[in-house]
Amino acid sequence: MGRVQPYISPQIHHKKRLSPRQIIIFIILALGSVLFLLPLWWMIATSLKSMQEIAQYPPTFIPQEFHLDNYIRTWAAAPFTQYTLNTLLLSFFAVTGNVIVNAFVAYGFARIRFRGKKIWFSILLATMMIPGFVTLIPQYVMFSKLHLVGTYYPLIIPQFLGSAFYIFMLRQFYLSIPRELSEAAKIDGASHFYTWLRVIIPLSKPALATIAILSFNGAWNDFLGPLLYVNDESLYTLQIGLQSFRGSVQTQWNYLMAGSVLVLLPVIVLFFIFQRYFIEGMNLTAGTKG
Repeated sequence: MGRVQPYISPQIHHKKRLSPRQIIIFIILALGSVLFLLPLWWMIATSLKSMQEIAQYPPTFIPQEFHLDNYIRTWAAAPFTQYTLNTLLLSFFAVTGNVIVNAFVAYGFARIRFRGKKIWFSILLATMMIPGFVTLIPQYVMFSKLHLVGTYYPLIIPQFLGSAFYIFMLRQFYLSIPRELSEAAKIDGASHFYTWLRVIIPLSKPALATIAILSFNGAWNDFLGPLLYVNDESLYTLQIGLQSFRGSVQTQWNYLMAGSVLVLLPVIVLFFIFQRYFIEGMNLTAGTKG
């Protein structure tokens, strides 16, 4: 009697082989990742070096001695705790203003019918072609005449005036949400505000999270705005505070890089926490995905 061979599924020994095209794409992406991560690694390595090692030639990619105390000395060299609180305050208003205002305006362009809507929307999109530096001087003159220079108001007020890019992105996201949901709410007697707040907003969390991340990143890394409007050291932000390590004669590169790592860390952590929402939000056709 012959021995019965056990049945082995062909899927167990099946190994998917990568095609030459996939291997080439993988190598290109890997090299690109290394290229983009190289400046980050250089910043971290520099933050752990001494000034003597930074000045030596040829440069070292791995610190010979790890000076972790650079981070402690960096934080103690200036009132970075106060700078962090100031930056968090501006970031809070930036996120709040951009999320609420742009979401409200985008609903009007996506769901409400009114005369000249296409023309007004075209004018809104046309403002995206105007460089920010063109309006920089008129905006400064306006806030100067209002006696607001030296305060946070010139940095907070524009966050509540809407952004053409955010409005466009949210409008496209709203258009991917079935109109039947809004019509059903209208039949039940809901107003546009109630429909926006109770129907559209809960379905737009990925897009709103994307705007929140971009707004936070913009306010957190803003250097030009505080440099122009803030002249009191107690109101400085982190980006302005980092400039204290740059002198007219010598720059303390180890402290500057250590401070840059500390400033960059919250942005990286925030992105990885909300990475899923960010990817879904950038997909303009994901309005109905849960």
